[in-house]
Amino acid sequence: MTTTPVSPSLIPTLPGRYYTDPDVFRREQEALLESMWFCAVRSADLDRPGAFRTVRVGRESVLVTRDRTGVLRAFLNVCRHRGARLCTEESGEVRRGLQCPYHAWTYGLDGRLVAAPNLTKMPDVDRDRYGLVKVALREWLGYAWLCLADAPPSFEGTVQHAAAERLGDPAAIEHYGTEHLALGKRVTYDVRANWKLIVENFMECYHCATIHPELTEVLPEFADGYAAQVHVGHGAEFGAGVAGFTVDGSAGFGRLPEVAEEQDRRYYAITVRPNVFVNLVPDHVILHRMFPLAEDRTVVECDWLYAPEVVASGADVSKSAELFHRVNVQDFAACERTQPAMSSRAYRGGGVLVPAEHHIGAFHGWLREKLGEQAP
Repeated sequence: MTTTPVSPSLIPTLPGRYYTDPDVFRREQEALLESMWFCAVRSADLDRPGAFRTVRVGRESVLVTRDRTGVLRAFLNVCRHRGARLCTEESGEVRRGLQCPYHAWTYGLDGRLVAAPNLTKMPDVDRDRYGLVKVALREWLGYAWLCLADAPPSFEGTVQHAAAERLGDPAAIEHYGTEHLALGKRVTYDVRANWKLIVENFMECYHCATIHPELTEVLPEFADGYAAQVHVGHGAEFGAGVAGFTVDGSAGFGRLPEVAEEQDRRYYAITVRPNVFVNLVPDHVILHRMFPLAEDRTVVECDWLYAPEVVASGADVSKSAELFHRVNVQDFAACERTQPAMSSRAYRGGGVLVPAEHHIGAFHGWLREKLGEQAP
């Protein structure tokens, strides 16, 4: 039997099972989601001591809270007594401590065991040793990034490096002052697709002319399938008649104070593996956080961030937010359209990438390396 050779213009994708196999997803949870820095919570969402949020990181539920000194802390959401889930709500606020609803073991906001029925009769119990299991936490861009690894990788060498590598200047992302911006809109999308399909979609623009009419009106070069993320420091330029990054090209808001002249009227996209997309435009920042829940389900939380005075004034951000909301809906529909075919016999060996998508092959190579596999 002869095999038709692959054209030199094409390179293979991952086989379909990488998007459907529960065992592959389990390995990804362990090797990626539970070993790398994972953007979990917007810091300002926890705006007072006692505020908490629970998030899924790999196979773990993690509890993020702000302690009495104003510091964000993270713990595995598991009582040290008999393993009950400590907080069952997605978010909330406690007055004094975190109490397990099963046997009333109670922990301070610093994770230390502070009370339990008959605890005074057990003077040998070390309250630090039986405190909550701590999770490494770093704050950057106004978000709490978590790492479950016993020895977390360098934050600067992984997370911050991704932004510096894309923009060509470590300070370029700081010009947007993301950590000082205010939340103008948030939308949560429940996407019935594998998380890698969402990453791959975000990385390329070969599809833009087909499914993103509003985006290509604002960024005309995207209509030619331009893969902006391949080119260090490149930002897609607004069209000649476009006044702002809005659904109809009308003016948005004033340029953020520190955004450089060369960054004006340009859109920059950054992928921070494994779960973050950062979108930079002159007057706001859009940040996506992905929460892979199963091999065929991913929740994406998208924040639109503006200058505090814009949000405080009650300004209408709908035209601004609507543009990327439509992009999100269009992209996620495409991913959901693709997911069923990943289990088809037609995709057992995978598909192909055209030259405008070849950089996705590097993503596949990175994934295989993280899973301890050799490239075929």
